[in-house]
Amino acid sequence: MTFNTLAVFSPNQNAYSETFIQAHKQLPFQIKYYYGDFLPTTLDESILQPPLWSQRVLNKLRNHFNARELRLLRSLRKERINCVLAEYGPTGCETLRVVKHLGLPLIVHFHGFDASESQTIERYKDLYIELFEYASAVIVVSRKMVADLIGLGCPQAKIIYGVCGPDNQFLSVLPKYAQPFFIAVGRFTYKKAPHLTILAFSRVVKQFPNAKLTMVGEGELLPVAQELVRGLGLHANVEFKGMQTTSQILRLFEQSMAFVQHSVVAYNGDAEGTPVAVLEAQAASLPVIATTHAGIPDVVEHGTTGLLCSEHDVTGMADNMIRLLSSPALCEKLGKNARKRVLDQFTLERHLFILAQTVRTAIQKTYGN
Repeated sequence: MTFNTLAVFSPNQNAYSETFIQAHKQLPFQIKYYYGDFLPTTLDESILQPPLWSQRVLNKLRNHFNARELRLLRSLRKERINCVLAEYGPTGCETLRVVKHLGLPLIVHFHGFDASESQTIERYKDLYIELFEYASAVIVVSRKMVADLIGLGCPQAKIIYGVCGPDNQFLSVLPKYAQPFFIAVGRFTYKKAPHLTILAFSRVVKQFPNAKLTMVGEGELLPVAQELVRGLGLHANVEFKGMQTTSQILRLFEQSMAFVQHSVVAYNGDAEGTPVAVLEAQAASLPVIATTHAGIPDVVEHGTTGLLCSEHDVTGMADNMIRLLSSPALCEKLGKNARKRVLDQFTLERHLFILAQTVRTAIQKTYGN
């Protein structure tokens, strides 16, 4: 018998900032995509239906499961799911009782906040222990996350390091490095600190008044960033693009000379995993100017594929932007090195291969050959 039906659990159907999860639909299995909160409510756009079992069976199960869990349990049985991939730690926790009841192998993929944000960790710390004990494997996207999860009680033997890779479309970009244009792509959140990127850029404009910064994305700090730009008199230098399609971002990358992002640990402990936008920029042959935050130094090699500074070091980030503006040749060299490093170590194919092998191993251990 061939076991090849994988359930992917995700809080969101298709969040624009979660391209790494959408890429998992390319795994070489029959994929059933469940979404709608950490305890999924929907399968492939169809709301999960109540079970049709006998009243006796339902009464017995209701002593152990709530109504939403029963709907998920029914669906997993109906779809003959053989393995579960839970996107984010809380998703694994909220679905754990159902998955354990069915005896399904479980892969949990941690991405960032789920291993760092203080409220999330406080809420799930006990369930994390149970989750780590049951899970077949735990995927992490940064070296720092390895240490964080070990600290939360995850056995090191279960942890698999697998950085999410960029879509291959970004490998087709051919930037000219001719214009003093920087680009930032990401949600306007505290951990991405767009205000610090803007403050650094304001220092750049004093030396290079023609420099431009394009910021792509939305989020709770967008109004703050817009007010800061107005307050600093940068309205002619900074453009906010809002949400953009992949094809639009590709064009913006082609027009830019470098990618900038001043990631920091937020006030609530929230931190990045390894930002996929950083990998996309490198795949597009753009040098990355960023901070030594979370998984960024795993993928950006300072002085070789980009330039890094410490978190909150606004002057250091400004100096790094000025350094590239002063040397287009260095900009091109770092950008070409960045693409080569992505091709050598961080392709989407490599990420999917690691994940597929993890799923196959979990299935084999559970069901045998």
